[in-house]
Amino acid sequence: MNGNAKVSQIDDAQLGRILAYDEGHFGDIKAIEVLPSKMSESVSAFANTDGGELWIGVDEDEKTRARSWRGFARVEDANSHLQILNNICPLGSEYSFEFLEHPPSLGFVLHIEIKKTRSIIKATNGIPYLRLGAQKLPVDTPEKLTRLARNKGITSFETETVSVDPQIITNSATTIGFMLEVVPTSEPEPWLRKQMLIVDSLPTVAGIVLFADEPQSALPKRTGIKMTRFTSTGAEGTRETLAGDPVSVEGCAYDLIHRAVKMTQEIIGGIPRLGERGLEPVTYPPVTLHEIITNAVLHRDYSIPDDIHVRIFDNRVEVESPGLLPGHITEQNILNERFARNPTIVRLINRFLDPPNKDIGEGLNTAFAAMKMMRLRDPEIKQSANSVIVYIRHTRLASPEDAVLEYLSDHDQITNTIGRDLTGIRSDDTMKNVFTRLRQRGLVERVPNTRGRNSAWRKPVATGAD
Repeated sequence: MNGNAKVSQIDDAQLGRILAYDEGHFGDIKAIEVLPSKMSESVSAFANTDGGELWIGVDEDEKTRARSWRGFARVEDANSHLQILNNICPLGSEYSFEFLEHPPSLGFVLHIEIKKTRSIIKATNGIPYLRLGAQKLPVDTPEKLTRLARNKGITSFETETVSVDPQIITNSATTIGFMLEVVPTSEPEPWLRKQMLIVDSLPTVAGIVLFADEPQSALPKRTGIKMTRFTSTGAEGTRETLAGDPVSVEGCAYDLIHRAVKMTQEIIGGIPRLGERGLEPVTYPPVTLHEIITNAVLHRDYSIPDDIHVRIFDNRVEVESPGLLPGHITEQNILNERFARNPTIVRLINRFLDPPNKDIGEGLNTAFAAMKMMRLRDPEIKQSANSVIVYIRHTRLASPEDAVLEYLSDHDQITNTIGRDLTGIRSDDTMKNVFTRLRQRGLVERVPNTRGRNSAWRKPVATGAD
Protein backbone atom coordinates (compact mmCIF):
# COMPACT_ATOMS: atom_id res chain seq x y z
CA MET A 1 0.00 0.00 0.00
CA ASN A 2 2.91 2.37 0.72
CA GLY A 3 5.03 1.59 -2.29
CA ASN A 4 4.57 5.12 -3.63
CA ALA A 5 4.32 6.86 -0.26
CA LYS A 6 6.04 10.23 -0.10
CA VAL A 7 9.08 10.28 2.19
CA SER A 8 10.52 13.67 3.18
CA GLN A 9 13.73 14.32 5.05
CA ILE A 10 13.58 17.01 7.72
CA ASP A 11 16.41 19.01 9.26
CA ASP A 12 17.28 19.58 12.92
CA ALA A 13 15.17 22.72 13.16
CA GLN A 14 12.08 20.95 11.81
CA LEU A 15 12.70 18.04 14.17
CA GLY A 16 12.87 20.46 17.09
CA ARG A 17 9.56 22.08 16.13
CA ILE A 18 7.77 18.71 15.94
CA LEU A 19 9.15 17.53 19.28
CA ALA A 20 8.19 20.83 20.90
CA TYR A 21 4.74 20.98 19.30
CA ASP A 22 2.06 22.03 21.78
CA GLU A 23 -0.80 19.56 21.38
CA GLY A 24 -4.12 21.35 21.13
CA HIS A 25 -7.08 22.13 18.94
CA PHE A 26 -5.20 21.68 15.67
CA GLY A 27 -2.59 19.02 16.41
CA ASP A 28 -1.92 15.68 18.14
CA ILE A 29 1.16 13.51 18.63
CA LYS A 30 1.08 9.73 19.12
CA ALA A 31 3.52 6.84 19.58
CA ILE A 32 3.61 4.09 16.95
CA GLU A 33 1.76 1.78 19.35
CA VAL A 34 -1.42 3.82 19.03
CA LEU A 35 -4.16 1.50 17.84
CA PRO A 36 -5.56 2.36 14.40
CA SER A 37 -9.02 2.46 15.99
CA LYS A 38 -7.89 5.11 18.52
CA MET A 39 -6.19 7.04 15.75
CA SER A 40 -9.51 7.07 13.89
CA GLU A 41 -11.09 8.97 16.78
CA SER A 42 -8.54 11.78 16.40
CA VAL A 43 -9.03 11.85 12.62
CA SER A 44 -12.81 12.03 13.09
CA ALA A 45 -12.48 14.85 15.63
CA PHE A 46 -10.27 16.96 13.36
CA ALA A 47 -12.44 16.35 10.27
CA ASN A 48 -15.66 17.25 12.10
CA THR A 49 -14.26 20.41 13.67
CA ASP A 50 -11.63 22.64 12.05
CA GLY A 51 -9.11 20.20 10.59
CA GLY A 52 -5.69 19.46 12.06
CA GLU A 53 -2.46 17.49 11.96
CA LEU A 54 -1.42 14.17 13.44
CA TRP A 55 2.11 12.83 13.94
CA ILE A 56 2.49 9.11 14.66
CA GLY A 57 5.94 8.03 15.79
CA VAL A 58 6.84 10.37 18.66
CA ASP A 59 7.29 9.11 22.23
CA GLU A 60 6.55 11.20 25.32
CA ASP A 61 7.89 10.39 28.79
CA GLU A 62 4.99 10.24 31.24
CA LYS A 63 6.98 11.90 34.05
CA THR A 64 9.20 14.45 32.36
CA ARG A 65 6.98 15.00 29.28
CA ALA A 66 10.19 14.90 27.24
CA ARG A 67 9.66 13.72 23.67
CA SER A 68 11.78 11.61 21.38
CA TRP A 69 11.61 10.46 17.76
CA ARG A 70 10.80 6.75 17.31
CA GLY A 71 9.08 6.11 14.02
CA PHE A 72 8.07 3.00 12.10
CA ALA A 73 11.00 0.80 11.09
CA ARG A 74 9.53 0.60 7.56
CA VAL A 75 6.82 2.66 5.92
CA GLU A 76 4.94 -0.60 5.29
CA ASP A 77 4.56 -1.00 9.07
CA ALA A 78 1.99 1.83 8.99
CA ASN A 79 -0.27 0.03 6.53
CA SER A 80 -2.96 -0.75 9.12
CA HIS A 81 -3.16 2.92 10.12
CA LEU A 82 -3.44 4.07 6.52
CA GLN A 83 -6.05 1.40 5.76
CA ILE A 84 -8.23 2.69 8.61
CA LEU A 85 -7.67 6.26 7.40
CA ASN A 86 -8.85 5.26 3.93
CA ASN A 87 -11.88 3.44 5.35
CA ILE A 88 -13.21 6.36 7.39
CA CYS A 89 -12.34 8.97 4.73
CA PRO A 90 -13.19 7.02 1.57
CA LEU A 91 -13.06 10.00 -0.79
CA GLY A 92 -9.38 10.51 -0.11
CA SER A 93 -9.72 14.28 -0.55
CA GLU A 94 -10.28 14.81 3.17
CA TYR A 95 -6.67 14.09 4.12
CA SER A 96 -3.09 13.86 2.92
CA PHE A 97 -0.11 12.05 4.41
CA GLU A 98 3.63 11.68 4.13
CA PHE A 99 6.42 9.94 6.03
CA LEU A 100 9.13 12.01 7.68
CA GLU A 101 12.66 10.82 8.37
CA HIS A 102 15.51 12.48 10.19
CA PRO A 103 18.76 10.56 9.87
CA PRO A 104 20.16 9.41 12.20
CA SER A 105 16.90 9.41 14.26
CA LEU A 106 15.09 6.09 14.35
CA GLY A 107 12.41 5.25 11.79
CA PHE A 108 9.71 7.02 9.81
CA VAL A 109 7.11 9.26 11.42
CA LEU A 110 3.69 9.27 9.75
CA HIS A 111 2.42 12.83 9.31
CA ILE A 112 -1.30 13.16 8.46
CA GLU A 113 -3.09 16.41 7.61
CA ILE A 114 -6.89 16.29 7.96
CA LYS A 115 -9.20 18.89 6.40
CA LYS A 116 -12.48 20.10 7.81
CA THR A 117 -15.05 18.06 5.87
CA ARG A 118 -18.52 18.69 4.47
CA SER A 119 -19.74 15.29 5.68
CA ILE A 120 -19.78 13.75 9.16
CA ILE A 121 -16.75 11.50 9.65
CA LYS A 122 -17.17 8.63 12.11
CA ALA A 123 -14.44 6.70 13.91
CA THR A 124 -14.24 2.92 13.50
CA ASN A 125 -16.59 2.49 16.48
CA GLY A 126 -19.32 4.26 14.49
CA ILE A 127 -19.24 7.39 16.65
CA PRO A 128 -18.30 10.84 15.33
CA TYR A 129 -15.97 12.97 17.47
CA LEU A 130 -15.33 16.68 17.89
CA ARG A 131 -12.08 18.42 18.78
CA LEU A 132 -12.13 20.84 21.73
CA GLY A 133 -8.66 22.01 22.66
CA ALA A 134 -6.61 18.84 23.13
CA GLN A 135 -9.74 16.74 23.82
CA LYS A 136 -11.77 14.60 21.46
CA LEU A 137 -15.41 14.53 22.49
CA PRO A 138 -17.86 11.84 21.33
CA VAL A 139 -21.04 12.92 19.55
CA ASP A 140 -23.01 10.16 21.22
CA THR A 141 -26.55 11.47 21.70
CA PRO A 142 -29.28 12.28 19.16
CA GLU A 143 -29.18 15.94 20.25
CA LYS A 144 -25.41 16.20 19.69
CA LEU A 145 -25.71 14.48 16.32
CA THR A 146 -28.44 16.90 15.23
CA ARG A 147 -26.27 19.84 16.24
CA LEU A 148 -23.29 18.43 14.33
CA ALA A 149 -25.41 17.85 11.22
CA ARG A 150 -26.58 21.46 11.36
CA ASN A 151 -23.05 22.76 11.88
CA LYS A 152 -21.98 20.74 8.85
CA GLY A 153 -24.82 22.12 6.79
CA ILE A 154 -26.19 18.62 6.19
CA THR A 155 -29.49 19.70 7.70
CA SER A 156 -30.74 23.23 8.23
CA PHE A 157 -33.00 24.69 10.87
CA GLU A 158 -34.53 26.89 8.16
CA THR A 159 -36.65 23.94 6.98
CA GLU A 160 -38.23 23.34 10.42
CA THR A 161 -41.92 24.22 10.72
CA VAL A 162 -43.24 26.58 13.42
CA SER A 163 -46.58 26.09 15.15
CA VAL A 164 -48.13 29.44 14.28
CA ASP A 165 -50.93 30.54 11.96
CA PRO A 166 -49.62 30.46 8.35
CA GLN A 167 -51.31 33.83 7.82
CA ILE A 168 -48.25 35.29 9.50
CA ILE A 169 -46.67 34.96 6.05
CA THR A 170 -49.60 34.49 3.65
CA ASN A 171 -51.25 37.78 4.61
CA SER A 172 -48.29 39.93 5.63
CA ALA A 173 -47.50 43.31 4.11
CA THR A 174 -44.06 41.94 3.22
CA THR A 175 -45.52 39.05 1.21
CA ILE A 176 -48.18 41.18 -0.50
CA GLY A 177 -45.60 43.76 -1.56
CA PHE A 178 -43.22 41.05 -2.77
CA MET A 179 -45.92 39.29 -4.79
CA LEU A 180 -47.04 42.51 -6.50
CA GLU A 181 -43.46 43.43 -7.43
CA VAL A 182 -41.94 40.03 -8.24
CA VAL A 183 -44.60 37.40 -9.05
CA PRO A 184 -47.82 39.34 -9.76
CA THR A 185 -49.38 36.42 -11.65
CA SER A 186 -49.50 34.16 -8.59
CA GLU A 187 -51.38 34.13 -5.30
CA PRO A 188 -49.38 34.20 -2.02
CA GLU A 189 -50.33 30.87 -0.45
CA PRO A 190 -49.88 28.62 -3.54
CA TRP A 191 -46.55 30.31 -4.29
CA LEU A 192 -45.32 29.96 -0.69
CA ARG A 193 -46.30 26.28 -0.70
CA LYS A 194 -44.50 25.75 -4.00
CA GLN A 195 -41.35 27.26 -2.47
CA MET A 196 -41.70 24.86 0.52
CA LEU A 197 -42.17 27.80 2.88
CA ILE A 198 -45.44 26.26 4.08
CA VAL A 199 -45.29 22.55 4.90
CA ASP A 200 -48.24 20.61 6.37
CA SER A 201 -50.13 23.89 6.77
CA LEU A 202 -47.36 25.38 8.93
CA PRO A 203 -44.84 28.04 7.95
CA THR A 204 -41.15 27.15 8.00
CA VAL A 205 -38.41 29.09 9.73
CA ALA A 206 -37.21 30.35 6.32
CA GLY A 207 -40.73 31.51 5.45
CA ILE A 208 -41.06 33.46 8.70
CA VAL A 209 -37.57 34.99 8.43
CA LEU A 210 -38.25 36.20 4.88
CA PHE A 211 -41.95 37.08 4.79
CA ALA A 212 -43.32 37.74 8.30
CA ASP A 213 -43.63 41.43 9.11
CA GLU A 214 -42.44 40.73 12.64
CA PRO A 215 -40.63 37.37 12.65
CA GLN A 216 -39.48 38.04 16.20
CA SER A 217 -42.99 37.26 17.49
CA ALA A 218 -42.78 33.67 16.15
CA LEU A 219 -39.02 33.20 16.56
CA PRO A 220 -38.03 35.24 19.61
CA LYS A 221 -34.29 35.90 20.13
CA ARG A 222 -33.51 34.36 16.74
CA THR A 223 -34.27 37.02 14.16
CA GLY A 224 -33.16 40.35 15.58
CA ILE A 225 -30.01 42.47 15.66
CA LYS A 226 -28.76 44.11 18.86
CA MET A 227 -26.84 47.36 18.34
CA THR A 228 -24.49 48.51 21.10
CA ARG A 229 -22.20 51.55 21.21
CA PHE A 230 -19.09 51.61 23.45
CA THR A 231 -17.02 54.78 23.87
CA SER A 232 -13.81 52.79 24.12
CA THR A 233 -11.03 51.16 22.13
CA GLY A 234 -10.61 48.36 24.68
CA ALA A 235 -10.79 44.68 23.87
CA GLU A 236 -14.13 44.34 25.67
CA GLY A 237 -17.05 46.69 26.12
CA THR A 238 -17.90 47.57 29.73
CA ARG A 239 -20.88 49.06 31.50
CA GLU A 240 -18.81 52.19 32.14
CA THR A 241 -18.14 52.69 28.42
CA LEU A 242 -21.67 51.84 27.28
CA ALA A 243 -23.20 54.81 25.49
CA GLY A 244 -26.94 54.62 26.09
CA ASP A 245 -29.01 51.45 26.03
CA PRO A 246 -28.54 48.74 23.38
CA VAL A 247 -31.04 49.11 20.53
CA SER A 248 -32.95 46.19 19.00
CA VAL A 249 -33.52 46.16 15.26
CA GLU A 250 -36.37 43.96 14.03
CA GLY A 251 -38.30 43.12 10.87
CA CYS A 252 -38.18 40.62 8.02
CA ALA A 253 -34.68 39.75 6.82
CA TYR A 254 -34.76 42.28 3.97
CA ASP A 255 -35.78 45.18 6.23
CA LEU A 256 -33.55 43.97 9.06
CA ILE A 257 -30.43 44.25 6.91
CA HIS A 258 -31.21 47.71 5.56
CA ARG A 259 -32.25 49.10 8.95
CA ALA A 260 -29.19 47.70 10.72
CA VAL A 261 -26.77 49.03 8.08
CA LYS A 262 -28.37 52.49 8.18
CA MET A 263 -28.28 52.62 11.98
CA THR A 264 -24.66 51.43 12.08
CA GLN A 265 -23.65 54.18 9.66
CA GLU A 266 -25.51 56.81 11.68
CA ILE A 267 -23.82 55.76 14.92
CA ILE A 268 -20.39 55.66 13.28
CA GLY A 269 -20.98 59.13 11.83
CA GLY A 270 -21.08 60.50 15.36
CA ILE A 271 -17.67 59.12 16.36
CA PRO A 272 -14.93 61.79 16.24
CA ARG A 273 -11.29 61.01 15.60
CA LEU A 274 -8.24 63.26 15.50
CA GLY A 275 -7.09 63.70 11.91
CA GLU A 276 -4.86 66.06 9.96
CA ARG A 277 -7.53 68.79 10.12
CA GLY A 278 -8.52 68.29 13.74
CA LEU A 279 -11.53 66.23 14.80
CA GLU A 280 -13.01 64.34 11.86
CA PRO A 281 -15.82 61.75 11.67
CA VAL A 282 -14.81 58.11 11.48
CA THR A 283 -15.65 56.58 8.10
CA TYR A 284 -15.98 53.00 6.94
CA PRO A 285 -16.90 51.83 3.43
CA PRO A 286 -20.73 51.52 3.45
CA VAL A 287 -20.47 48.47 1.20
CA THR A 288 -18.29 46.70 3.80
CA LEU A 289 -20.84 47.24 6.56
CA HIS A 290 -23.65 46.20 4.22
CA GLU A 291 -21.99 42.98 3.03
CA ILE A 292 -20.87 41.83 6.49
CA ILE A 293 -24.24 42.50 8.14
CA THR A 294 -25.98 40.81 5.18
CA ASN A 295 -23.70 37.80 5.57
CA ALA A 296 -24.52 37.59 9.29
CA VAL A 297 -28.28 37.62 8.67
CA LEU A 298 -28.27 35.14 5.78
CA HIS A 299 -25.80 32.61 7.20
CA ARG A 300 -26.45 32.66 10.95
CA ASP A 301 -27.63 29.51 12.71
CA TYR A 302 -31.33 30.17 13.38
CA SER A 303 -31.56 27.25 15.79
CA ILE A 304 -29.52 29.22 18.37
CA PRO A 305 -31.73 31.56 20.44
CA ASP A 306 -29.52 34.64 20.32
CA ASP A 307 -29.48 37.92 18.43
CA ILE A 308 -26.86 39.03 15.96
CA HIS A 309 -24.73 41.59 17.81
CA VAL A 310 -23.28 44.71 16.21
CA ARG A 311 -20.88 46.41 18.63
CA ILE A 312 -19.54 49.81 17.66
CA PHE A 313 -16.32 50.93 19.34
CA ASP A 314 -14.28 54.07 18.76
CA ASN A 315 -11.80 52.16 16.58
CA ARG A 316 -13.75 49.22 15.19
CA VAL A 317 -17.09 47.55 14.50
CA GLU A 318 -17.74 43.95 15.59
CA VAL A 319 -20.46 41.85 13.95
CA GLU A 320 -21.16 38.60 15.81
CA SER A 321 -23.36 35.98 14.18
CA PRO A 322 -24.67 32.94 16.14
CA GLY A 323 -23.37 29.56 14.95
CA LEU A 324 -20.09 28.07 13.82
CA LEU A 325 -18.76 28.26 10.27
CA PRO A 326 -20.83 25.73 8.30
CA GLY A 327 -19.75 22.74 6.23
CA HIS A 328 -16.09 22.77 5.22
CA ILE A 329 -15.70 26.54 5.67
CA THR A 330 -12.81 27.71 7.87
CA GLU A 331 -11.31 31.08 8.82
CA GLN A 332 -8.60 30.41 6.23
CA ASN A 333 -10.72 29.45 3.20
CA ILE A 334 -13.85 31.54 3.77
CA LEU A 335 -13.02 34.02 0.99
CA ASN A 336 -12.44 31.28 -1.58
CA GLU A 337 -15.01 28.60 -0.72
CA ARG A 338 -18.80 28.70 -0.90
CA PHE A 339 -21.34 27.04 1.38
CA ALA A 340 -24.82 28.25 2.37
CA ARG A 341 -26.17 27.15 5.74
CA ASN A 342 -29.60 28.54 4.79
CA PRO A 343 -29.87 28.02 1.01
CA THR A 344 -33.59 28.82 0.82
CA ILE A 345 -33.17 32.16 2.57
CA VAL A 346 -30.15 33.01 0.42
CA ARG A 347 -31.95 32.08 -2.80
CA LEU A 348 -35.29 33.80 -2.17
CA ILE A 349 -34.03 37.05 -0.67
CA ASN A 350 -32.12 37.47 -3.93
CA ARG A 351 -35.51 37.71 -5.71
CA PHE A 352 -36.51 40.86 -3.82
CA LEU A 353 -36.16 44.14 -5.69
CA ASP A 354 -32.71 45.58 -4.96
CA PRO A 355 -31.65 42.42 -3.07
CA PRO A 356 -29.02 42.77 -0.33
CA ASN A 357 -27.04 39.84 -1.77
CA LYS A 358 -26.69 41.01 -5.37
CA ASP A 359 -23.59 38.94 -6.11
CA ILE A 360 -24.26 35.66 -4.35
CA GLY A 361 -21.09 34.22 -2.85
CA GLU A 362 -18.99 37.38 -3.41
CA GLY A 363 -20.15 39.49 -0.46
CA LEU A 364 -17.15 39.08 1.81
CA ASN A 365 -14.70 39.55 -1.06
CA THR A 366 -16.47 42.80 -1.90
CA ALA A 367 -16.25 43.89 1.74
CA PHE A 368 -12.52 43.22 1.84
CA ALA A 369 -11.90 45.02 -1.46
CA ALA A 370 -13.79 48.10 -0.26
CA MET A 371 -11.65 48.32 2.88
CA LYS A 372 -8.50 48.14 0.80
CA MET A 373 -9.77 50.90 -1.49
CA MET A 374 -10.16 53.17 1.55
CA ARG A 375 -6.66 52.23 2.70
CA LEU A 376 -8.03 50.39 5.74
CA ARG A 377 -6.87 47.01 6.97
CA ASP A 378 -8.79 43.89 5.97
CA PRO A 379 -11.60 42.75 8.25
CA GLU A 380 -10.66 39.89 10.57
CA ILE A 381 -12.86 36.79 10.85
CA LYS A 382 -12.68 34.71 14.02
CA GLN A 383 -14.70 31.71 15.18
CA SER A 384 -15.51 31.47 18.89
CA ALA A 385 -17.12 28.59 20.76
CA ASN A 386 -20.63 29.26 19.38
CA SER A 387 -20.41 32.17 16.97
CA VAL A 388 -18.46 33.88 14.21
CA ILE A 389 -17.19 37.44 14.79
CA VAL A 390 -16.03 39.82 12.07
CA TYR A 391 -13.81 42.67 13.27
CA ILE A 392 -13.86 45.76 11.04
CA ARG A 393 -11.03 47.91 12.33
CA HIS A 394 -10.42 51.58 11.57
CA THR A 395 -6.68 50.99 11.13
CA ARG A 396 -4.92 52.68 8.26
CA LEU A 397 -2.76 50.67 5.89
CA ALA A 398 0.76 51.79 5.16
CA SER A 399 1.13 54.36 2.36
CA PRO A 400 1.52 52.90 -1.15
CA GLU A 401 5.21 53.82 -1.02
CA ASP A 402 5.69 52.03 2.30
CA ALA A 403 3.82 48.97 0.99
CA VAL A 404 6.17 48.78 -2.03
CA LEU A 405 9.30 49.09 0.11
CA GLU A 406 8.02 46.51 2.57
CA TYR A 407 7.39 44.09 -0.31
CA LEU A 408 10.90 44.69 -1.70
CA SER A 409 12.41 43.89 1.68
CA ASP A 410 11.44 40.25 1.05
CA HIS A 411 11.38 40.10 -2.77
CA ASP A 412 13.84 40.93 -5.52
CA GLN A 413 11.45 42.97 -7.65
CA ILE A 414 7.88 44.23 -8.00
CA THR A 415 5.64 44.85 -10.99
CA ASN A 416 2.78 47.28 -11.51
CA THR A 417 0.27 44.44 -11.18
CA ILE A 418 1.71 43.27 -7.87
CA GLY A 419 1.84 46.85 -6.63
CA ARG A 420 -1.84 47.41 -7.41
CA ASP A 421 -2.77 44.18 -5.61
CA LEU A 422 -0.79 45.29 -2.55
CA THR A 423 -2.12 48.82 -2.35
CA GLY A 424 -5.66 48.54 -3.70
CA ILE A 425 -4.83 51.11 -6.40
CA ARG A 426 -6.80 50.39 -9.56
CA SER A 427 -5.11 52.65 -12.08
CA ASP A 428 -1.89 51.63 -13.86
CA ASP A 429 -0.86 55.29 -14.14
CA THR A 430 -1.45 55.99 -10.44
CA MET A 431 0.73 53.01 -9.55
CA LYS A 432 3.42 54.18 -11.99
CA ASN A 433 3.44 57.52 -10.16
CA VAL A 434 4.17 55.68 -6.89
CA PHE A 435 7.22 54.02 -8.45
CA THR A 436 8.31 57.33 -9.98
CA ARG A 437 8.20 59.10 -6.62
CA LEU A 438 10.24 56.31 -5.04
CA ARG A 439 12.76 56.48 -7.88
CA GLN A 440 13.13 60.23 -7.46
CA ARG A 441 13.97 59.63 -3.82
CA GLY A 442 16.58 57.04 -4.80
CA LEU A 443 14.69 54.19 -3.16
CA VAL A 444 13.94 52.05 -6.23
CA GLU A 445 15.18 51.65 -9.78
CA ARG A 446 13.74 50.02 -12.87
CA VAL A 447 14.92 46.48 -13.50
CA PRO A 448 17.08 46.62 -16.65
CA ASN A 449 15.50 45.52 -19.94
CA THR A 450 11.92 45.76 -18.61
CA ARG A 451 9.52 48.14 -20.28
CA GLY A 452 5.80 48.69 -20.78
CA ARG A 453 3.59 45.94 -19.36
CA ASN A 454 6.69 44.00 -18.32
CA SER A 455 8.17 46.85 -16.27
CA ALA A 456 9.57 45.81 -12.93
CA TRP A 457 11.25 47.70 -10.10
CA ARG A 458 13.85 46.78 -7.51
CA LYS A 459 15.95 48.34 -4.78
CA PRO A 460 18.98 50.20 -6.18
CA VAL A 461 21.93 47.89 -6.65
CA ALA A 462 24.47 50.72 -6.38
CA THR A 463 24.61 53.81 -4.15
CA GLY A 464 22.95 56.77 -5.83
CA ALA A 465 21.29 54.74 -8.57
CA ASP A 466 18.59 56.68 -10.39
